Amino acid sequence: MGVTYYKRYRMEIDLGRVSLPAESLPASYEWVAWSPNLLERHALAKFESFRAEIDSEVFPTLGDPASCRCLMSEIVQRATFVPDATWLISCRLAEGIYEDCGTIQGLVQSGQWGAIQNVGVAVEHRGKGLGKALVLKSLRGFQQAGVDRVYLEVTARNAVAVNLYRSLGFCLARTTYKAVEKPTPIYAVL
Repeated sequence: MGVTYYKRYRMEIDLGRVSLPAESLPASYEWVAWSPNLLERHALAKFESFRAEIDSEVFPTLGDPASCRCLMSEIVQRATFVPDATWLISCRLAEGIYEDCGTIQGLVQSGQWGAIQNVGVAVEHRGKGLGKALVLKSLRGFQQAGVDRVYLEVTARNAVAVNLYRSLGFCLARTTYKAVEKPTPIYAVL
């Protein structure tokens, strides 16, 4: 087994010090507020968003549908789960036919800090401002829940996400390294 280290950033925002723009979605996309019957839909949207991305290397659970379901279940069962900061985006493909394509969850951690979990947009829906809309909608949910300070963690190599968070007012607070064990390729053993 080999170990790979991934650089991760903790980014923070003080909601009392920033003015958040309104969150909006393009035509044919709609918000779906959290409801317990949406757990499976969130899990599938999470899997579709992360399965071929760097984050599924850092957190292998994101690359497996059953593990995404378990992760989602674990998140929503916590006493610190924030339903108002948890959203799904669905795209209308045709009359009565929808596809879930974005997901975000919120928790309260370490006292009064909000924690954004798993901002994900499916590959074919990227570049339309959905990630930005998800983060803004979640931040408003934290505000409604009385949480003024929010953080998230992001893999440093995900420059698009890092730039998005900076553009919304998140600041780099800390750099960490996540060790991930990876199997040694068979050809390297021979």
